[in-house]
Amino acid sequence: MIYITGDKHANFMEVFYFCYTNETTVEDILIVLGDSGINYYANEKDNNLKNNLKEYPITFFCIHGNHEERPENINTYKTKKFHNGIVYYEEEYPNILFAKDGEIYDFNNHKVLVIGGAYSVDKYFRLERGHNWYESEQPNDETKKKVINVLKNRSNQIDVILSHTCPYKYLPREMFLEGIDQSTVDNSTEYFLDEIEENTNYNIWYCDHYHTDNKIDKLVFMFHKIEEFK
Repeated sequence: MIYITGDKHANFMEVFYFCYTNETTVEDILIVLGDSGINYYANEKDNNLKNNLKEYPITFFCIHGNHEERPENINTYKTKKFHNGIVYYEEEYPNILFAKDGEIYDFNNHKVLVIGGAYSVDKYFRLERGHNWYESEQPNDETKKKVINVLKNRSNQIDVILSHTCPYKYLPREMFLEGIDQSTVDNSTEYFLDEIEENTNYNIWYCDHYHTDNKIDKLVFMFHKIEEFK
């Protein structure tokens, strides 16, 4: 079975109950749409969470969010093929995988494109207090070109898109944090996803980042919900 859910920010209690209620195994997959919180510190502090998740009867397939370091920037991560796409993993934690942006994976006979990353509206709050913030949080130009070329090679057709944030046209403004001057927010990733959305023939698009469970057109926001990926 393959399941999908939203941001967890290192709190996996809902997943814990889900796994034991549904009697999952490590052969089952849970897609986490970014901000898993697994690589927030990018040092030994993350190991407690990883050691906990290592015991969960499920395999985590994590999209890159904006409250975590990219695994390619952490020297303990290696790469391998998983469902016909490249993933990052650590040998000590074999059931915790991170997707690579721009890769296409085969899930349930669907071609699934991953586009992670987003801007942190709490960037300056975190920096002022000495909390972690990563300059690599948003997809860079190289990644964007890769996504465009991958889709071009498929005649701009894909079954499913997984991203952390959403296309600009679908921004859930009712979920914006109070006290944030929206004129200071870098929406470059959302504008890029807008272009992808407008020029791609897709069946369904999953994202989160805004901590809401909602559906608009073919775009599904996920947060607390854990659903079967069909």
